[in-house]
Amino acid sequence: MAKKVSLINMKGGVGKSTLTVNLAWQFAGLRKWNKKVLVVDLDPQFNASQYLIGVSKYEEIVKKNIPTIWDVFEQHSHTPGKGKLKALAPESVLYNVVSYNDGSRIDLIPSCLELAYSMRNPGQKEVLLAKLISKIEEDYDLILLDCAPTESVLTTAAYLSSDYLLVPVKPEYLSSIGLPLLVRSMEEFIDGPYGDHDLKLAGVVFNATSEYSPEEITAKKEVKSIAKQNEWYIFKEEVSYSRSYPKGAREGKPIFKTSYARTSQASKFHAFAVEFAEKINL
Repeated sequence: MAKKVSLINMKGGVGKSTLTVNLAWQFAGLRKWNKKVLVVDLDPQFNASQYLIGVSKYEEIVKKNIPTIWDVFEQHSHTPGKGKLKALAPESVLYNVVSYNDGSRIDLIPSCLELAYSMRNPGQKEVLLAKLISKIEEDYDLILLDCAPTESVLTTAAYLSSDYLLVPVKPEYLSSIGLPLLVRSMEEFIDGPYGDHDLKLAGVVFNATSEYSPEEITAKKEVKSIAKQNEWYIFKEEVSYSRSYPKGAREGKPIFKTSYARTSQASKFHAFAVEFAEKINL
């Protein structure tokens, strides 16, 4: 069975998509791991989708009407002129990003702007993604869900589809603003109708660190205080800021293959990936 992990924070701009994509590349693209990875883009801004496959290939998905995460949530919905939409075949929504000779690969369930409309009419849609994933999870070692930074039906869908939550935090002013919201979100989920679902918090990772003092030190103290109150694990390895990450997004490459990326940056990310893999028993 795949390890299923949602990357989530109720604050935007913390680097969830960048972290998601580079973790996918790390575990599928390095011989050390050789994993089969699925990335599920649950953000209507579809940053992870464009990062993984590039703008031109993403435009192909739009032009060719290839199913996206929107189609997953709109199963069984009634639409004007089309009536009730049929259940979706899981394989129809999987977009292969890359496959290797050893069997490792990255697949993607892409997102789209229309996903925002699914949030307007949430009636019982939260279970549909988990049902789809349950049919395909045996084909993967790791499933990563890149979440939107707002509480909605998509959040519940992510919780139901996950074993673990990974919380990226950028250590800067207002860095901790999303954490109390996340605490409340998790509590409401546990107290709600799906409280029997086993969901663990893998930990909090400091992302895009720069060692800028004293602001970064102050922000880290605030985050660590909240983590301690809630008994959350803080990853020892941090992901430091590098211009190679946005460059990688433009090139459609991971940190360890981006042109002119420093070996030290790739090594730091790899160290975090090792700690992350140990934490979730990957």
